[in-house]
Amino acid sequence: QVQLVESGGGLVQAGGSLRLACAASGRTFSRYAMGWFRQAPGKEREFVAAISGSGGRIYYADSVEGRFTISRDNAKNTVYLQMNSLKPEDTAVYYCAARDFIATQIRHDYKYWGQGTQVTVSS
Repeated sequence: QVQLVESGGGLVQAGGSLRLACAASGRTFSRYAMGWFRQAPGKEREFVAAISGSGGRIYYADSVEGRFTISRDNAKNTVYLQMNSLKPEDTAVYYCAARDFIATQIRHDYKYWGQGTQVTVSS
């Protein structure tokens, strides 16, 4: 069982930056692949980024490639999402998620979810 708590959301102007963090409970954090997903009002929850347990494999959605960076600190049981050059279309609730071992881009592969943190980008 893994519990996830996101933080770092907020209101930012277009072109600005935010760093989200997701703290996980448990002693075996490194066995979990971690993903970030987002959901805008009236839209499906979509993949943003994912990282394997060791950090050796990383995936990004095309819409954020080159602007967002996912990373993890297994000693702190935390995964991060650094978001730069933010756009109004990045506005959404951002969720972190965990699954055993292999990072994927598929929402339904992830077993554990946080409550989400709101990111709002003004134009």
